[in-house]
Amino acid sequence: MATFLKIKLDKLVDIYYNRYTMEYKHSRNKVYLINYHLVWCPKRRKKILIGDVKIRLEQIIKEVASEKGIDILALEIMPDHLHLFISAYPTIAVHKLIRFFKGRSSRLLRQEFPHLLKIPSLWTHSYLISTAGNVSSETIKRYIEAQSKS
Repeated sequence: MATFLKIKLDKLVDIYYNRYTMEYKHSRNKVYLINYHLVWCPKRRKKILIGDVKIRLEQIIKEVASEKGIDILALEIMPDHLHLFISAYPTIAVHKLIRFFKGRSSRLLRQEFPHLLKIPSLWTHSYLISTAGNVSSETIKRYIEAQSKS
């Protein structure tokens, strides 16, 4: 069973990896490859990221990423936290990336889903950031994909 699961997961990673090849990006005077693995949770780790809230959160994250020129490499929304693997431009500070995603999603979700107003704030102040280069990107993708299966 474990071998089957590993083979299936390896195939998924290969498909995903081929879809989003980790190549250096170029701008006028920069060559870069900056990938971040971001994780954050709702306040009190409440399991509120389900159903329509989950769908809308995914839309908001994709909108923000598109506006800011950020590539989403992987996104998994679990009931009590989310994993976001992105490739960003080097001049955008990582704390601002978090603020963009958490700020807009909190404001819009609380406007659109009144039951979320019962929580003092939608997101905790804390978050996890991990950097990844070309070598460890595949490992992070496997980890994020495995989160949805556990």
